[in-house]
Amino acid sequence: MYRKAAFFVLAAIVVLACCLPQASAQQEQRRGRGRGFHPPTDAYDGWRLGMQAYSFNRFTFFEAVDKTASLGLDWIEAYPGQRLSKDHPGVKTDHNMSTEMQDVMKAKLRDSGVRLINYGVVGLSNDEAQCRKVFDFAKAMRIRTIVSEPPEDAFDLIDKLCQEYEINVAIHNHPKPSHYWNPDTVLKVCKGRSERIGACADTGHWVRSGLDPLECLKKLKGRIISLHFKELQDGHDVPWGQGQNHVEPMLKELHSQGFEGAFSIEYEYNWQNSVPEIRQCVTYFNKVAGQLKPGGWQDVLVPDLSNCTFNKGSWTVEEGVLTRHGKGDIWTKDKYGDFVLDLEFKVAPQTNSGVFIRTADIKQWLHTGIEIQIHDSFGAEPDKHSCGAVYDCLAPAKNAVRKAGEWNLLTIAAFDNRIFITMNNERIINMDLDKWTEAHKNPDDTKNKFNIAYKDMARSGVFGFQDHGHPVWYRNIRVRKVDMSQLRSRRR
Repeated sequence: MYRKAAFFVLAAIVVLACCLPQASAQQEQRRGRGRGFHPPTDAYDGWRLGMQAYSFNRFTFFEAVDKTASLGLDWIEAYPGQRLSKDHPGVKTDHNMSTEMQDVMKAKLRDSGVRLINYGVVGLSNDEAQCRKVFDFAKAMRIRTIVSEPPEDAFDLIDKLCQEYEINVAIHNHPKPSHYWNPDTVLKVCKGRSERIGACADTGHWVRSGLDPLECLKKLKGRIISLHFKELQDGHDVPWGQGQNHVEPMLKELHSQGFEGAFSIEYEYNWQNSVPEIRQCVTYFNKVAGQLKPGGWQDVLVPDLSNCTFNKGSWTVEEGVLTRHGKGDIWTKDKYGDFVLDLEFKVAPQTNSGVFIRTADIKQWLHTGIEIQIHDSFGAEPDKHSCGAVYDCLAPAKNAVRKAGEWNLLTIAAFDNRIFITMNNERIINMDLDKWTEAHKNPDDTKNKFNIAYKDMARSGVFGFQDHGHPVWYRNIRVRKVDMSQLRSRRR
C-alpha cells in the first residue's frame, strides 16, 4: 500500500516540477503523455519568454530555432514568409505549408526543445475559408495565439473561430498611422467579444507612435494576450534596461495586473549578430521577472563562476557556454537535495565527462557522488558507461546521445531515492537508489567501483562537471529545487 501511494506522490512531483506553467499544464500533459519532454524553465511562474522569429529574418526558421535554443528560451513565435531551412530553400513557414513540411517543422522544434507558441503577424479577413486555413494551421502546429490586424468587420467570424478552435487572436499594433496604433481602437473591437480576443502589445511600436507604453498597458488591462517586447534608444532596439528604462516598470505593471502569457522578443537591430545583445535582454528579464513571481528555476552558475569551486582558468563561461580548459573539475558551492536539473551539453569525438549530483565531499567525489555519464557513445549499444548512464550502476534504456558536435538536452530529476533522466526527449533512466543495497554491487549482480551502497549515499550535495581530459561544453544550466514535504501534503 505504501509503495502504491509513493508512486502517485512521485508522479505528482514529476508533473509539478517539470510541467508548463499552471495555465496550460493539463493541455501540455495530454500532448506530451508518455514522452520525456525537456521542461520549460521560465523564471516567472506564468510568463513565457521566447523569440519572435522575425528577429532572425536574415536566417531560416531552423536557424532561428537554434538561436532561440542557444539563448535558453523555450518558446518561439513564427511569422509567415520565413524560409524553413537550408535543406528546403523553396519552403516558407506559413499556413500554406504541406502536412509533410509541417511535420518537418515539428520535428525540428521537438529536437531543439523549443515550443511554437504564436504565429503572426498574419492576415485574417471576413473570408471564412481563408480564416479557417490559418486556424487549421495553428491547430496542427499546436499554436496558442494567432497575431493579426484584422479589419473590424471580421471579428464576428474570428471570435466564432477562436471559440471553436480554442485558439486566441491577439490584435497587433504597428506604428501610426496603422489602424491599431492606438490601444483605444483595440479596446473598441474587443468590446463584447470573448476573452480569446485581445491585444498583442508591441511596446516598441507604441514608442514609435509617440505613446507611453506603460500607460498603454494600463489601458489594456485584462485584454492583453501576448506581447512583442522591445526597448528602444535613438530609434532602435537596445538590450533591455539600457534604453528608456521602460522594461522594469512595464513588467511590474503586468505583474500587478495578474497577466499570464507570452513575451516575444522582437529585436530589430544588429540583424546579423544580435544574439549577444538578446542574451542581455534575457538576463535582465529573468532577474526582474524572477523577483516578482519566481517560477522556481534558477541559473546554477553565475557568469564569473564565483559561486563555484575550481582551479583558476580551468573553466570559463563565454556567451553562456561553460567550457573546459583542463586543470580539474568544477563544483557548485550550493547544495541540492530534491531537484530538477536541466541543461544542454556538447561533446567532441571520444569525449568522456560527467555531471555529478548530490556529491557530499568533493575530495572523495568518486565515492560520495552520483555521476551521470557524458560520453561520445553515439550509435553504440547502451551499457553502464554510455552517455546518460548512472555511471557503472545503471545503463540507459536507450542510447539517446547525438553525434559529436551537436547539442543535447539533458534533464536530471532527483526525488529522495528516485532518479529520472531524460535525454533528447527520451526517458532513459528510472532508478530507485534503495535497490542498490551493497557496496560494489548492482541489483543485477554486476560489480561497480563504489565503496558506498547507493541506498546509503547522501541525499543532498553539490553539483559537479568533470574534467576527464577531453573537450566538453555545457550551457543553459538551470535547476529547480523541489520541496518534497509540500508536494506530499498536496497529494494528501
